[in-house]
Amino acid sequence: MSAQKKTTSTKKSKIPKLIKPMLATLVDKPFDEEGWLYEIKWDGYRAVAYLNNGKVELKSRNNKSFNEKFYPLFEALKKWEVDAIVDGEIIVANIEGISDFSSLQSWRSEADGELLYYIFDVLWLNGEDLTHLSLTERKEGLKKIMPEINNIRLSQSFQTGASDFFEVAKKLKLEGIMAKKTESKYYPGERTKDWLKIKISNSQEVIIGGFTNNDGSNKPFSSLLVGLPENGKLLYTGKIGTGFSDKLQKEMMEKFEPLITSKNPFVNTPDINKPSRFRPNPPNATATWLKPKLICEVSYREMTSDGVMRHPSFKGMRDDKSPAEVVKEKAKATEKIIKAPSSDSIKKKPKKSEATMIKNNEVASKLLHGAEDTSRKTLLNPKEKSQTRKINGKAITFNNLDKIYFPKGKVTKRDVINYYYLVAPFMMPYMKDRPQTLIRYPNGITGKSFYQKDVTGKVPDWVTKFPYSSDRGGKRNFMVCTNEASLLLIASLGGLEMHPWSSRAQKPDNPDWCIIDLDPSPKNTFAQVVTAAQTTKKILDAIDVPCYCKTSGATGLHIYIPLAAKYTYEQSKEFARMVVTIVQKEIPSFTSIERIIENRDNKLYLDFLQNRLQATLAAPYSLRPKPDATVSMPLHWDEVVKGLKVPAFTIFPSLARLHQQGDIFSKVLGKGINLKKVVKKIQSTFDIHQVHKSLME
Repeated sequence: MSAQKKTTSTKKSKIPKLIKPMLATLVDKPFDEEGWLYEIKWDGYRAVAYLNNGKVELKSRNNKSFNEKFYPLFEALKKWEVDAIVDGEIIVANIEGISDFSSLQSWRSEADGELLYYIFDVLWLNGEDLTHLSLTERKEGLKKIMPEINNIRLSQSFQTGASDFFEVAKKLKLEGIMAKKTESKYYPGERTKDWLKIKISNSQEVIIGGFTNNDGSNKPFSSLLVGLPENGKLLYTGKIGTGFSDKLQKEMMEKFEPLITSKNPFVNTPDINKPSRFRPNPPNATATWLKPKLICEVSYREMTSDGVMRHPSFKGMRDDKSPAEVVKEKAKATEKIIKAPSSDSIKKKPKKSEATMIKNNEVASKLLHGAEDTSRKTLLNPKEKSQTRKINGKAITFNNLDKIYFPKGKVTKRDVINYYYLVAPFMMPYMKDRPQTLIRYPNGITGKSFYQKDVTGKVPDWVTKFPYSSDRGGKRNFMVCTNEASLLLIASLGGLEMHPWSSRAQKPDNPDWCIIDLDPSPKNTFAQVVTAAQTTKKILDAIDVPCYCKTSGATGLHIYIPLAAKYTYEQSKEFARMVVTIVQKEIPSFTSIERIIENRDNKLYLDFLQNRLQATLAAPYSLRPKPDATVSMPLHWDEVVKGLKVPAFTIFPSLARLHQQGDIFSKVLGKGINLKKVVKKIQSTFDIHQVHKSLME
């Protein structure tokens, strides 16, 4: 092999367009024999990856492309700088590393779980056909080329007692184990006796021939009617009524509807209303027949003498296989298989494999590796234009996901919703329980936008509302952002930017923070905005008041002072007025506290009037409707210096910054200032004698 020392002569060949995976024979129990190694039987989709000259194809065992369906793996394989064909299994693993087939079935995007591609064989490498080499040699070569990519992993092999290995697998609730001869060659598309599978529980791939509906049921279907092929006919083998979620049933019905037929596909008509000892009076059911085109996998306790499964449970659809591949699996006697001659008729003594020799108590620790990257992943996949996701138990349908919201960077509605999903853990403290002013851009920043306060009758019933009165009369309600579902609902309505109140619905008259908004005119430079921020901090430092700065996401900066909901909006406003009055005296040449624009003389406005009931600013981490898709980003004070550039904080780089630094704004929601003490210090420090009466209460 080109990448490592050759142990056997290799064959030069062009990269094959298709290699069908080698298959294993099912046997009834584990065995302890020399010359075999053992692996996990992963509960997922078999997949062969073709990598050549930077091009990647990820295909199922029946040659269907997985490139789009499992896009994170496709993108990861692009980073693997190797020309090779590798064989493995795609799974979704939990934190312990156990593969979950149902999770793989329901996987639509990275938020549904971390996809892993466990590779256990290499078939072609750097222009050389490796299928004629021994398994040991192929695995040695595979180890040397494996990339350091988290979701592309080597499936470990072990030389240990098969019985012990099987018992460990049982304890870990795995699907089963694989036994492979160390000297076995790779036979594409063939089922050989050199690779064996030993299952812990019974499972079977079956063909769906119909479904039932029980009287009085409002579910899409009550059970599946399934069968197995025999001599070109479909034999009924069971009715499956468990293992489905409501969401999954709806998705399955979309696949069923084009296949509905009046013809019964089974050679033996199912008795769908047959009583049982556990259900002596079954509900009246009717059958709907389907063309036998779809496959699913079921687990079951045992098979009766007439070929019907007892206690079957649905595991998942098998979109990676065709009906022609479905066979009735019956475990062969292990003793007969292992004593049979090898497929290669190898009589020489097997070479010692590099597979790890381990003790029984070490297997569990080395066997599995859970998802290492537990950070939040994108909610919506990059292809489907309409997707439904359940957030906080609420199903939200996101439509028109390809719509461009920010033309300059081709940022779509999908990107915006994914952004808010990813930043939600950081953003929610500044959104939770706060009434919202919606600013909607249904057609992106180049289309028409509008403000919306009243959401009465315009949002789902599960949305919390905050009533308010209007000169127009009638019931009016602000939307209250209570959880991530409501945050993403706003985004789905075209809410590019988030505008929460400074107070919560529980204490609507008491803001959690005081705001000083540094709002420049077109004549001001951003360097002057920075100077104003530095001056404000200097004054607040002098009176021992903590403050925190963020970009507006546009041209200004926002300074927040924690109040902890101890004071009224009026008190917050008057305190801010005192501070900006001092600031303005420090830098009068380019700042103003005049409310009327015409009276400001093109100076930077030190805005203290944002501290009023119902006044809102863009929340921390909110997007802003600017061409570059800028973000209102919290800053360290040592970043608030000349040379600071607001456009640097845009949608995609901001995610990386948050992932690295976390929420640096959190102290805004910490212990609030003692306003009376602060006012007294202002008076003594800056020789101020007149104080608004609200500050003395």
